[in-house]
Amino acid sequence: MHQQLKEKLWAYIVHNNPDEMFRLQDEYNVVRYLEEKVSAVMPTALRLLEEGRDGHAIHELCLNEMTADLKPSRFHYITTILNTEFEQDYTRLRESGLLTYEAVNLIAHCKATFDALHFSEATVDDSKTYYAITGQIQEYLQEQKTKAQ
Repeated sequence: MHQQLKEKLWAYIVHNNPDEMFRLQDEYNVVRYLEEKVSAVMPTALRLLEEGRDGHAIHELCLNEMTADLKPSRFHYITTILNTEFEQDYTRLRESGLLTYEAVNLIAHCKATFDALHFSEATVDDSKTYYAITGQIQEYLQEQKTKAQ
């Protein structure tokens, strides 16, 4: 179960938090991070096993616990805004294979705004957050277009 939880956690990070994936890889901390997260959730997994829960339910509950601090996904938030508000740029980036790369750059570009607005599950639907991040994305895209000229 330990290995399965590590694999599920890594798959979650790759899909939902590629910025975190790149950070962990750059710092050579992938193995340590996964070990710490899974070890922390093992008491919950063992308790659920004793309660007779099925493996799928245990994996789901443990994954939710391990990923609580990774939610909501800034990556998905940014790519959703790109797709909604900057459709041509989104399509261009997706078709060129640069969408993930640029979305990770945008996460870094918007970090101060996300932090100042306390981006969380409670604020993910806040219009103030949406417009602030949209403005940051527009600024970033304009800078990129200016550099390309």
